[in-house]
Amino acid sequence: MKTKLFFSTAFIVMLVLPVQNFAQAPTLGTAANFVLFTSVGAVTNVGPSYLTGNVGSNSGSSTGFGNVDGNMLNNNGATALCASDLLIAYNQLNSTVAGFFPASPLGNGATLTAGVYSLSGNSILNNTLTLDGQGNPNAVFIFLINGTFASNTNAVVQLTNTAQACNVFWKIEGAVGLSTGTSMKGTIIANNAAISISSSVTLEGRALSTTGAISVNNVLAYIPLGCSAPILNGPAAPALATTACYAIFSSNGAVSNVGVTTVTGDIGSNNGLTTNYNSLLVNGTIHPIPDLSTAQCSVDLGNVYTYLNTLTADIILLYPAQFGNNLVLTPHTYLMNGAVTLTDSLYLNAQGNANAVFVIQVNGAFSTSVNSKIILINGT
Repeated sequence: MKTKLFFSTAFIVMLVLPVQNFAQAPTLGTAANFVLFTSVGAVTNVGPSYLTGNVGSNSGSSTGFGNVDGNMLNNNGATALCASDLLIAYNQLNSTVAGFFPASPLGNGATLTAGVYSLSGNSILNNTLTLDGQGNPNAVFIFLINGTFASNTNAVVQLTNTAQACNVFWKIEGAVGLSTGTSMKGTIIANNAAISISSSVTLEGRALSTTGAISVNNVLAYIPLGCSAPILNGPAAPALATTACYAIFSSNGAVSNVGVTTVTGDIGSNNGLTTNYNSLLVNGTIHPIPDLSTAQCSVDLGNVYTYLNTLTADIILLYPAQFGNNLVLTPHTYLMNGAVTLTDSLYLNAQGNANAVFVIQVNGAFSTSVNSKIILINGT
């Protein structure tokens, strides 16, 4: 009797437990490499937008872009393949069965867990929407919107408890408009519709359209990390040899100081005097006149320069005067043809690789604005 009662109870529990909805991420293929892409239409930019990822159209032009941490691709084999892969991803999302049916607007302080969400008409993102991964970094969030999608000013999608932007997808059957100040997470796929991204928007994800123009205005957008995305290494680092010992060095010229300067590393010149450094503030050796150490450093520095100068740049930053301004770079060799002024912040994103190498070639003068900085992120 006890055994029969146990099985009956178990059966009842199984009946009343809610059906769990497990979302499955689509296969993006080469579309994963693009931060902005349309299969048909123009891709345009106004203002100093900063993008990490490829930008392009398979049937249209890309115009107005400046510093892009990726390749500008239009009407070629790579964009044809991307258009094909994008259609596959769209069809996968379109066949996904929804388990939740919220009403617009999304956000307003709501927290959602992993699953497939369907909205039956035009939808709005307002205030803050939190996506909770519940400790699962593979938690997938899919939003199927059967209409247009717009965000209100300063709307935010935030991730918590190990949720990742690479696992968030928005399939939208209509035009997309992200208003000023929006912080958006995830890959947006608009079907047969345009995408417009206003100023001061941050997009950790992608904006992709099967057919429709894409326009951005002074935005920060970057392909998300994680989800088995390849880790970039950058070029091989040069062999610094004895130059690694020096913090300040000139092969030909005086090295002088004014004021209170704290230095960690050696200081010297191979053809000039080194003056006015306080030895109590230098954690290294001060070489007041050229010597054997400075002679060797001069040779080694020449070798380092020759190596760096032979590297072929794989990304050209087109606006040297706008360098910085919260631009995010990944491990590559970059080239800027002209005088460079570093303004505000430059982020060097190692993508979890402690050995990532960044080489920035400047064909011109280099200066910094007040309080500018270079910030290293996602190392180990």
